[in-house]
Amino acid sequence: MAGDGITAGRQRSRANGNAAGGGLRVERVWTTEGVHPYDEVEWERRDVVMTNWRDGSINFEQRGVEFPAFWSVNAANIVTTKYFRGAVGTPEREWSLKQLIDRVVDTYRRAGEQYGYFATKADAELFDHELTWMLLHQVFSFNSPVWFNVGTKSPQQVSACFILSVDDSMDSILDWYKEEGLIFKGGSGSGVNLSRIRSSKELLSSGGTASGPVSFMRGADASAGTIKSGGATRRAAKMVILDVDHPDIEEFVQTKAREENKIRALRDAGFDMDLGGSDIVSVQYQNANNSVRVSDEFMRAYEEGGEFALRGRLDGEVIEHVDAKKLFRDIARAAWECADPGMQYDDTINDWHTNPETGRITASNPCSEYMSLDDSSCNLASLNLMKFLKADGGFEVQKFVRSVEFIITAMDISICFADFPTEKIGVTTRAYRQLGIGYANIGALLMASGLPYDSEAGRGVAAAITSLMTGTAYRRSAELAAAVGAYDGYARNAEAHKRVMRKHAAANDSIRPTGTVATEIVREATKQWQNGNKIGEKNGWRNAQASVLAPTGTIGLMMDCDTTGIEPDLALVKFKKLVGGGSMQIVNQTVPRALRSIGYPEEQVEAIVEHISDHGNVVDAPGLKPEHYAVFDCAMGERAIAPMGHVRMMAAVQPFISGAISKTVNMPESATVEEIENIHYQGWKLGLKALAIYRDNCKVGQPLSAASPKKAAEPAPVAAEVAKVVEKVVEYRPVRKRLPKKRPSETVSFSVGGAEGYLTASSYPDDGLGEVFLKMSKQGSTLAGVMDAFSVAISIGLQYGVPLETYVGKFTNMRFEPAGMTDDPDVRMAASVMDYIFRRLALDFLPYETRAELGIFTAKERAAQVQAEAAAEAAAVVDLAGMAASAPVSAPVGAITAPAEEEKAAPAPVGSSTELLEVVMGQAADAPLCFTCGTKMRRAGSCYVCEGCGSTSGCS
Repeated sequence: MAGDGITAGRQRSRANGNAAGGGLRVERVWTTEGVHPYDEVEWERRDVVMTNWRDGSINFEQRGVEFPAFWSVNAANIVTTKYFRGAVGTPEREWSLKQLIDRVVDTYRRAGEQYGYFATKADAELFDHELTWMLLHQVFSFNSPVWFNVGTKSPQQVSACFILSVDDSMDSILDWYKEEGLIFKGGSGSGVNLSRIRSSKELLSSGGTASGPVSFMRGADASAGTIKSGGATRRAAKMVILDVDHPDIEEFVQTKAREENKIRALRDAGFDMDLGGSDIVSVQYQNANNSVRVSDEFMRAYEEGGEFALRGRLDGEVIEHVDAKKLFRDIARAAWECADPGMQYDDTINDWHTNPETGRITASNPCSEYMSLDDSSCNLASLNLMKFLKADGGFEVQKFVRSVEFIITAMDISICFADFPTEKIGVTTRAYRQLGIGYANIGALLMASGLPYDSEAGRGVAAAITSLMTGTAYRRSAELAAAVGAYDGYARNAEAHKRVMRKHAAANDSIRPTGTVATEIVREATKQWQNGNKIGEKNGWRNAQASVLAPTGTIGLMMDCDTTGIEPDLALVKFKKLVGGGSMQIVNQTVPRALRSIGYPEEQVEAIVEHISDHGNVVDAPGLKPEHYAVFDCAMGERAIAPMGHVRMMAAVQPFISGAISKTVNMPESATVEEIENIHYQGWKLGLKALAIYRDNCKVGQPLSAASPKKAAEPAPVAAEVAKVVEKVVEYRPVRKRLPKKRPSETVSFSVGGAEGYLTASSYPDDGLGEVFLKMSKQGSTLAGVMDAFSVAISIGLQYGVPLETYVGKFTNMRFEPAGMTDDPDVRMAASVMDYIFRRLALDFLPYETRAELGIFTAKERAAQVQAEAAAEAAAVVDLAGMAASAPVSAPVGAITAPAEEEKAAPAPVGSSTELLEVVMGQAADAPLCFTCGTKMRRAGSCYVCEGCGSTSGCS
């Protein structure tokens, strides 16, 4: 009955839409007639107190806020701190989710009525209620600027993504600086292509030589860094692009790699080169993502091993030829060294461009998902796919279709009242009305359905859902064109727009679904494309662009999504905040659901979940068949998805996205330049629009909350480059400070795994360790000689000023035999002799604050910590009892830091899922710390999101 009503309602809506200017009829989908959405849920009052998990200081406090009982603590905290408007402590401060949703939805409804979107008042009211219900139940979310600005006295900015333009004139370049600054000030990000600026190999009209775009990048980078530090605490988000045929392309490719070598050299010389450190400001180009825009012509030259022409910007004449293979390898090598530049495939992008008569697509936003005309913007919204997964494993196809209709209608309405940072952006956006509907939780949906992320079946479902989403969005856009008119630029681009719609429909026909669910989704997607193109042929379309796949960082947390954007699960264990404070480690709830969907009985589900809770992975889980391991593969951990698995997923959904996909392909630290080169090549062959890679631990200039794993020796080319930088840049040389003849010292006897030894540590009279001697085995033995040599090396390093905490960070957690129990009450377990020695030295010579960051405590300190967390643990036990029926949960995070756990010696306290994963894996994750609250962030698309406060490193 429900399905029939939805179908009939949609037919009536289309019939009404075809009557020009008549407004849309709205049919009920989620709501109950006669009941307001707010009256269907249980509400509760909560206290939101955000503390710095490292030192306990309070960052934010608002008590008595109102949220539905089913909203998680984390979602409520983020909405309260990020989106509630008004000064805290004043009557104007918002205190209820009802106020926030009403502020936004009322604005959309009034604008829809004002601009003729609804046939009647009743349709407008029903639209209001349906939108409210979906937001209340986390079915979807608008992007952050909507929550920040709509319905307030601030400018009604609704877009998170901007593209600027720069011409070859000083006025245009200075306008670029100004426009970028205004966008950064508002907390958004922008992208720009600098290829119109003449190269440093061309002449000015005065006869001098041009500066070139790389030179002007320095000024823009400094501006971004200044605005970042003077305004919000987050980094500026920007993208800089250069075409592959620009004469300065080789210099552009090397810019950030050279700076990364500089960072290494300065760090090794003792400067503070962490991101946000006091000395990092001397390094250039760190506030932007760089991308090379490659053409099919260049890629064919690469395939054939031929030369490629670099052309002047003024007359297009060839300035020089380069070896295409060498340049492509140089791009891969630079990405290997520092993750930049990324790749954008120009001909593929413009082959799917609906507005070529207006101009080419030359750039993207910082996260690379929005690609459209220069001086334009895009507002985003994302669906929570898990809300459409049925208990029996099916997919709510018709509810999904109707939800897309509501969201696209609301997004288009927002352009009618929106404000923009510059007049040029406002003119272009109102004329082309670019929208960016997308989704989150595809990784969770696939796992819950029992489908591996890296599989044909998984990619088939993802492609089908993406095609259905975009096909429905464009069909609704065609209906909106009938009701309120096509976008202003449609007439001159009509044939091109129709051609791209046919390309999307043809790509849909090529999907080969596996299983009844995917088949049903593809069948409906085919109808949407056929009907939408038929309506569009007659009426045109309201929007030049309909969909993108954004990172969904903050809004993903707001919707309680397990996975962001198109990403797979980060790991099988997650970090859960508890009511009243505290936190717990739990196994992702998608895991038991996936096991049940595959067919495992309940007792086996419980045993497997318990194994995952203890080990962090499914390997050797009791009763789990090896052929099902792949279902639980994640982005990180024991069974990490291979890089090409990520690329193939992107390729599966790209033909059904108007824009592109925000995603970084993570590669292990051991990845080679050749492997990165192949990933770049496969991205082009598979039809991607953009591709970025990140090799673990390739960047120095970012903060890590724990020591990185021991790195392999750098290849000779990189080491040689570092040596050159040291020779050119660093004149400072450390001076050895020798110990006096008479100095205080102490000797500790120890036993690690039955192996005994002595540690003698001498310090300076004014405090500070200056000398270490280790004795193990008999004098003259190989081991005794090695320990003597090691002692001398460490002692000289200490006397030259190497901080003890650096050694502690490097040598703790190092694993080799002998290992095991010790006779030291403060360090009960040691992974090796080195692990014990440097933990003992840290306890004896480092202050508490430094040791706390390293996770090293005395027995008394650990006992005090457990006692202080007793209240949080009690709350955790209460919460655990409520969840026990669905999934077993491990001990509270506070207990993770206790010494009772074997093989782990006092790990650092945990503040996020990334840090929890580090504890489980026993190695550091390469992720930045949040500038706002200090919590280690986790990846969301090509950006990072903080689970503690919701801040992102990108533009959404």
